[in-house]
Amino acid sequence: MNFAYGGTGVFNTLIAEPNMTIQIDYLQQLLNESVYNKRKLRSSMALVSLAGNDYSTYTQKNGSPEGWPSFIKSVVDQLAVNMKRIHNMGVRKVAVNTLQPLGCLPRSTIQSSFRQCNTTENNLVDLHNVYLQQAIEKLNTEANSTDNRFITLDLHSAFWTVFNNETVHQGESTFENPYEPCCIGISTQYSCGSVDGNGVKKYTLCADRKSRFFWDAVHPTQEGWHAIFSTPAMQKSLEQF
Repeated sequence: MNFAYGGTGVFNTLIAEPNMTIQIDYLQQLLNESVYNKRKLRSSMALVSLAGNDYSTYTQKNGSPEGWPSFIKSVVDQLAVNMKRIHNMGVRKVAVNTLQPLGCLPRSTIQSSFRQCNTTENNLVDLHNVYLQQAIEKLNTEANSTDNRFITLDLHSAFWTVFNNETVHQGESTFENPYEPCCIGISTQYSCGSVDGNGVKKYTLCADRKSRFFWDAVHPTQEGWHAIFSTPAMQKSLEQF
């Protein structure tokens, strides 16, 4: 089952869809209505996915630079509350992804013609992942189980492996420039999929989407995700299941 909504986060974002707490409420509702019971959940796993939309919202609402550490801590703290709640519902294992290097998304690398990541953004991501690891260790200690009930999927390391050209995909070598997307607006005022009032396309597409890691300003291509899940970091993470 998938309870996720695109563009949402732990807290409310600029997308008017249910945040993570409400999404978990929907699972609780299914339990209350006996669509599923705790016995079935004991053989289930949950993936809690955070993509950084809370941080995009903080930026777009002109959050202060000095407020970043406390805001990141609040996001991770709420994430931990959500994971513990899911586990207490009866789900045996709960996984959460580390945050990918947001400073390497095309929306950031476009400033350097897709050649250089934003170090400031990536330092904030590192702080998020440090807080997240501490939270996971605390949750496992509190669970008092012989095996880890809370685990991480190391998206962060997987992304860097691909960016550093350390992995192959589909038997080929590497992506020529992993920071450059396939679909992009013809200028900064347009984005992938933009059209003008007459329906004229205001974006360009690459000749071969399989040659690109990113599809648009934030999302990897199918080939990109294949590369990520083929990395040692992700394979090791998945073995924990």
